[in-house]
Amino acid sequence: MRRGRALTAATAVLALAATATACGGDDGGQSAGKGKIGGTVTYWDTSNDAEKGAYKKIAEGFEKKHPNVDVKYVHVNFGDANQKFKNAAGGNSGAPDVMRTEVAWVADFANLGYLAPLDGTPALDDVSDYLKTAAGSTRFKGRTYAVPQVTDTLGLFYNKKMLKKAGVEVPKSFDELKKSAKKIKSKTGGTALYLRGDDPYWFLPYLYGEGGDLVDPAEKKVTVDDEPGAKAFARMKDLVDSGAAVTDSSDGQENGLKAFQDGDVAMIVDGPWDIAGAQQGKQFKDDKDNLGVAPVPAGSKRAASPQGGWNLSVYAGSKNLRTAQEFAKYMSSAEVQQRTTEELSLLPTRESVYDKPSVRDNTMVEFFKPAVDKAVQRPWIAEGNSLFEPVRGQMDAVLSGGRSPHEAADKVGADFRKLLKDYK
Repeated sequence: MRRGRALTAATAVLALAATATACGGDDGGQSAGKGKIGGTVTYWDTSNDAEKGAYKKIAEGFEKKHPNVDVKYVHVNFGDANQKFKNAAGGNSGAPDVMRTEVAWVADFANLGYLAPLDGTPALDDVSDYLKTAAGSTRFKGRTYAVPQVTDTLGLFYNKKMLKKAGVEVPKSFDELKKSAKKIKSKTGGTALYLRGDDPYWFLPYLYGEGGDLVDPAEKKVTVDDEPGAKAFARMKDLVDSGAAVTDSSDGQENGLKAFQDGDVAMIVDGPWDIAGAQQGKQFKDDKDNLGVAPVPAGSKRAASPQGGWNLSVYAGSKNLRTAQEFAKYMSSAEVQQRTTEELSLLPTRESVYDKPSVRDNTMVEFFKPAVDKAVQRPWIAEGNSLFEPVRGQMDAVLSGGRSPHEAADKVGADFRKLLKDYK
């Protein structure tokens, strides 16, 4: 979502600075670790429709452990959550005590002064147990502003029966996928791949596959308009033009999943959050073994996917910081992470949870854990989430034929430099 007006954000930062200091911001929030646990904790959950029922029960389970606490669970649609939180925090009214934040939001919210630092508070429990990749997204300018809840990356979901009927192997590269597309079409009537053209997160495997990246934070350099960026756009366009893939610019999440569920496409690039949804489709509901997962196909240089996931952040202006910290600790605990894997096949952020038999033997975890270990770290900078919007517009322009791949890469690079004024 787009950032709010600069004046509003600046005013909010000044207003919240005093709040953060009063809550122990100067000492990393250590003083907030004292006091009794009780009162109301409002929790904004941004999970999807297949997950929210389980998360509601888990969140309310905190009340059993702490009878003096009332958990107010609020489900907020992912697409609205970022701006809704900024509006509430910026206006210092209506923000939740704890929020399920996408990994790229943490640095942005922390930079605005909206998040309470968690170092030295009960929220950070057994931090050495967290995956290093997952923990990386919780820190900003030397402080910790979130605890990792789940981690993820992208993989290739495929319909085993369709590929078998077509007589093709699971593609290891996009070149192989393109070559197999005609056989899949002639033997099954379906298209090889649904290509998400509406979400910039799905651009990253193509960019990484060509050896590129969005920016280089260490060198403060924009890199998306280097040659790999243009090649990534060209790869996506070629898959669609050749008939190997179908796409649309409306709702790729819903349309792509439905096409895969119904057998209209044999493959889709997706993540662990859609495993439960995919298995509800007619192609998999009565035969869950028909769902296969493999690494995202490689580009000309490598196969690579972005690190994603969700963290739990505490609002700097919370009137119940101590209880909010304990709630974040609970929702990120090994016990809760094991449960979400068992019920939803989501990937834990704690190493110890992967040793549990119910987690270790989960077929989706078996694939996605090694993939997560190798996932590419995104730039954890305050503007990181804002970088996606310029990419979104150019994906649509390229796939609709309105702009060439090189023109699109150049336009994204120019837009990045406007956002990142100290980058070259």
